[in-house]
Amino acid sequence: MFNFIPCFLCFSTLFQISFSEQQPQPTTIYELLRSNGLPMGLLPKGVTNFTFDTSGRFEVHLDQACNAKFEDELHYDLNVSGNLTYGQIGGLSGISAQDLFLWFPVKEIRVDIPSSGLIYFDVGVVSKQFSLSSFETPRECLANSNRVVVQSVFKNLSRKFGTRKNDDQEHLTTFL
Repeated sequence: MFNFIPCFLCFSTLFQISFSEQQPQPTTIYELLRSNGLPMGLLPKGVTNFTFDTSGRFEVHLDQACNAKFEDELHYDLNVSGNLTYGQIGGLSGISAQDLFLWFPVKEIRVDIPSSGLIYFDVGVVSKQFSLSSFETPRECLANSNRVVVQSVFKNLSRKFGTRKNDDQEHLTTFL
């Protein structure tokens, strides 16, 4: 019995090491999104520089700020970051969604029920709903050098619409 315990401990350690080696870490941000139940096209084509830690925090660095056209247009800042959990990105910064002529910062992206074919973007004031299929593949992202970015204070709109005050909703980006 005495010889059995060290052999068992050695075997279980080897089993754990080989099991952990069978679960490779995603090598691209697109694989990371897909392995967490999200479509690869949430981020623009060509992202190669990203970090991800065990808490789910990720950060993506783009070569330039740019826009990509889906059902609506999305704007990506140079840096995009958030907290990734299965089917959801929370605490998101660096992505804005256009509605009419206004740009709203996207705070959260989630897929509640994959079979519904819907993905939701929380822009603070409202939740926008899109077809999940629109985000299956990463889109080309074009620089927006000919537009002027104007910052307007979000507090006035928050009071007008009666939404709760949130420090993350301090500014609303508009493009003229």
